[in-house]
Amino acid sequence: MTVSPTAVLHAEWIKLRSLRAALVSLAAVFAVAVTVTALVQASIEDPAGAIGEEFGGDRLFAAFYGVNFAHVAAIAFGTTAMSCEYVNHALRVSLTAVPDRDLFYAAKTAVIGAAALAVGLVTGFGIFLTGQAVLGDDGLGLGAPGALRACFGTGLGLALTALLAAGLTAVLRSGVAALSILIPFFLVVSFVIGDTTGGVAEYLPDRAGGQILFADPVGDLGAWSGLAVAALWSLAALLAGWWAVRRRDA
Repeated sequence: MTVSPTAVLHAEWIKLRSLRAALVSLAAVFAVAVTVTALVQASIEDPAGAIGEEFGGDRLFAAFYGVNFAHVAAIAFGTTAMSCEYVNHALRVSLTAVPDRDLFYAAKTAVIGAAALAVGLVTGFGIFLTGQAVLGDDGLGLGAPGALRACFGTGLGLALTALLAAGLTAVLRSGVAALSILIPFFLVVSFVIGDTTGGVAEYLPDRAGGQILFADPVGDLGAWSGLAVAALWSLAALLAGWWAVRRRDA
């Protein structure tokens, strides 16, 4: 029996909608990022001076401070959406319904990526507009250099993070294991080597993808080339997950 790609995509969308934990994580991408951004911007008494000290003078990068927390929620979403297949042998049921493992995996990751991208784009614009509204007359507008690029880049970056998490979860067959690796990686490693300039540090997925948020990117990677590096990390994880789904017993 041949199952159409449209039917498989629809089935995966229904699965995702039925996962309360995944939907909560997806909602948290927006809610946490916008809330943190509003609180941080509201605490700044002298935008130009404070931002100059804390963010190297790049006000656009400062406007997207809340993205750091959105990535944590995106990791939680990607792992939860994929790990449901490894609870109570659910993968066996999925592969019984869709014997074509390539089609199954492609549909699942496509739905995860599309959902993360949609929420990520809303989050990108929400972060920027909310934070700058809090600053009032001191805020930037969407016409500021790099602002639109950063808003769209935020959505793409969050989708890539969710896909990275989904791919790693498929490899490890455990959402908890993937979370235990990715959250410290995103939150700790970057802080440990945060002052490092150049070298391998610039090519870590969070730092490379973060170049899209700078009005004037620093280092060897530009805005879009940095995002491309982050995309390669996600692609590697997805390919490893695809291999695991194809080769391992359900």
